[in-house]
Formats: sequence, C-alpha cells, structure tokens
Amino acid sequence: MAGAELMDFDKALELFEPVLGFEVHVELNTKTKMFCGCANEFGSGANTNTCPTCLGLPGGLPQVNEKAIESSIRLGLALGCGIAETSRFARKNYFYPDTAKNFQTSQYDEPIAHDGSVTIELESGREVTVLIERAHMEEDAGKLTHVGGAAGRIQGADYSLVDYNRGGVPLVEIVTRMIEGAEADAPEIGRTYVRAIRDIVKALGVSNARMEEGNVRCDANVSLRPRGSGTLGTRTETKNVNSLRSVERAVRYEIQRQAAILAAGGTITQETRHWHEDTGTTSAGRPKSDADDYRYFPEPDLVPVAPSREWVEELRGTLPEQPSVRRKRLAADWGFTALEFQDVENADLLDEVEATVAAGATAAAARKWWTGEIARLANASNVPAGTLVSPAHVAELAGLVEAGTLTDRLARQVLEGVIAGEGRPQEVVDARGLAVVSDDGALIAAIDEALAAQPDVLAKIRDGKVQAAGAVIGAVMKAMRGQADAARVRELVLERAAQ
Repeated sequence: MAGAELMDFDKALELFEPVLGFEVHVELNTKTKMFCGCANEFGSGANTNTCPTCLGLPGGLPQVNEKAIESSIRLGLALGCGIAETSRFARKNYFYPDTAKNFQTSQYDEPIAHDGSVTIELESGREVTVLIERAHMEEDAGKLTHVGGAAGRIQGADYSLVDYNRGGVPLVEIVTRMIEGAEADAPEIGRTYVRAIRDIVKALGVSNARMEEGNVRCDANVSLRPRGSGTLGTRTETKNVNSLRSVERAVRYEIQRQAAILAAGGTITQETRHWHEDTGTTSAGRPKSDADDYRYFPEPDLVPVAPSREWVEELRGTLPEQPSVRRKRLAADWGFTALEFQDVENADLLDEVEATVAAGATAAAARKWWTGEIARLANASNVPAGTLVSPAHVAELAGLVEAGTLTDRLARQVLEGVIAGEGRPQEVVDARGLAVVSDDGALIAAIDEALAAQPDVLAKIRDGKVQAAGAVIGAVMKAMRGQADAARVRELVLERAAQ
C-alpha cells in the first residue's frame, strides 16, 4: 500500500500543535462473558463459545457478570477515578457484521468510573499527567477474518469469515481527556501511556494484558491546530492498535500526514483509520460518527449497577502497589543502571526477574538469564519467556553456576533440559552428568596427556609465552566434554609448567 505524502516531523511541529486523546480497551480475564455464561477463552474453535444471548437471538436475555463489575471497580480505583454510586448500561446502535445483535451493550452517560489520572514518566525524565475522563464497561465485538487479497486485509479480499467467540467478552474502555502541550513528545506519550495502562491492569490481575492477543488495544486520536491558534483541528481515530511500538508509530504518522494535508490547503476528514503494521501507515476506515448517531438509549433488560460504598472501599484495600512506584523501588533495590533496567522493562520481564530474585538469585544473574538465553529461546519459539521456565528453576540454575557446579555453557544445556521437561536443574545435571569436574586429579591427568601430545607447548610456556597455554586448555576442555572450569585448568597448566 502506498503511503500518503508526509511532512518532516520537526517541520510539522513548527507549524502545528498536536492534540491527542486515547481510548484503551482492556479485555477482562473473567471465566465467562459479560452478559452470558459462555466461556471467555482465547484460541477456541471458531463460534464454539456462543449462545442465544451473545448471538442476539430471540429470547436470549443478558445477566451481568459480577466478577466483571468487581474488576471494573478495581481498575477504576487504580486509575484514581471516582466510582459512581449508580451507573447503567445502554444500547449503542450500529450495524457491524461482527456484532450479531446489531447493537453493543455499553455505558454512555452513566459510566461506572470517572475523573481519574495517570502520571507517566518519559525517557527524558519529563512527567506528564494524563487525565482520565471515564472508564466504562461494555462488551467486545466478534472477529472478522478476511480471506484472499493481500495480507489478510478487507481491501481486495474474496470474502470474510465471522467468529463470534469474542462477541460479549467483558471490556473496560478507558477514555482520556484531551492531551495538549505534547509537542515533540506526542508519539512517546502515546506509547508510554498505553504501557502504563497495560502495567496497571496486569498488576491488578484483571486482564491477561497480552497485546498480541488483543487483550489491550488502543484507539489513538490525533488532531493538529495551527501553532498559536486556540481552535481545535479535526481529529482522526486510528483504531485497534495492539502494540506499544505501533501506538508510537501511528501517532507520529498521523501528525506527519495531517500536517502535509493542512499545509497544502486541504482539510482533514473526521474518520476512523486502520493501522498497517507492515507498511507503518494508516488508511481511511469510515466517517467517524458522533454520539447522536449511535442512538443510545438505556438497556431495558438490565438494572442499574449500584455498588455499595462498603464494597468499593473493600476493593480499594485489594489494590497492589502502583507499577510506577514499584519500578522505582525495584530499580533501587537491584542497583541496575538505567539501561539495564530499561532492558528488563522493554522485554516485559519485571515480574520474572523479581520472582527469581525472591527465589534466591542475585539481581544481576536473574537479569542475565531472563534477558539473555531465555529470551533467545522464547523468541525462537515465538512464545512469552515466562511460559518456558519458572523463576524458581532459574534461581536454582543461577545458584549452581555461582557455586561452581556449572559453567555458563553447561548451564545453557541444563536450561534446555528443564524446558524440555526433564526436571528441575539439579535433576537435569544428575541425569545428563553435566556437573563441572572438580577433581584436580582427573584434570591433571588430562593436562598431562595434552602436554605429552604437544611437547613444544610446555617449552613455550616455560619461556614466558603464557598465551601458548590456550592450546592445552582447549584440548583439556574437549577431553572433559566442556565440564571443566577453564580458569582452574589454566591454573593447573601453569603449575605443571613451573615444575
């Protein structure tokens, strides 16, 4: 797909001021859907988790999921929101092929949570407080799969398939107020804000928070106004962006695209836009509707939600440490450099490293294994690193290395055995016979054999050419199948040469 004409980003900021807004959709990890008893499961066979209620068939009546309300209240509290004494559901009327009822059950003028804020810190150290207008409950739509054409897009597809499994899955939509004064930080603000929301819902345990599975999705609103003007520009809404990097790229792209149009005397269409990961571009979706177009009216089959103040305060007491506070605490406790800590954060491995340290490993060892070999194996298998091995096993592995039982090379073999299901690290060491040979007698025997095979090396070492010992060390390590400590072998080679 050919991209639109773009203006240089810095030039765009000279002429225009970006105004942002974000709508983040969080899928809750309840066992069942929002208004029926169908399973809320990712990856099930198409249209297997459906019933008359979530398909909108005659006679199907909704019933609110209490756990979803609890999760929504806890999320609202974590966002610093007030919790409404009473809120109600409404019908949002539109026709989409992935919404079988032809309306979405959502909340309109009476959301469950309102008026909160999230403070984020950018890489420059600048802090930005993002005001939250509302966080309301609703249900997700189904999923369309476009068959034929290019890259699975609707453009050029031969036909589309509808899977209603996701239809009715509980959602909380978090809507910000306008974010002004973003300037050149606008793309980073988008990425950092969505990461903050993801971290909060993950800490609360109310969502699996896997963006690659659509658990957290962002609609990014961007408009430009002439610099110094008080008049807001026309906004576009880039829909369902599901990675942090893509949020940043989408905001930057829209700033550059809109700036080029406005500078040329054109106008911006208020519309939804699709994000294309492969090309890093957006394309027009549909004209953006206003609230009146959806013909909201109260859902007649559901009573208002009226949580008691006692229950709300009880839920407030269950809130975990704020992710931003936790990050600062862990950075101080672990003694990492800013770059080392950022590596762990970017790999989304804070939980794993923290649990590994709690299991007895040093912070340095935990970071090394999770961001190194384990991350490499996870990337090769295209699975989250945390699914490969437990923090307790990583701590045990690090302990065996620290004790001298294993070298790093041997530890990697042990790790592969643990991942393959051969047991915990010590069991793999015992079963495979991978422990470092610590018997000096066995090492000396191997050294003598290597020296006998290379008599000139001994003379070189005695002449002061210590680097010649490398040939002997290599031969010994090969003879011991890598199960010797190379540093100890070196010591013994030099001792033998000095005799």
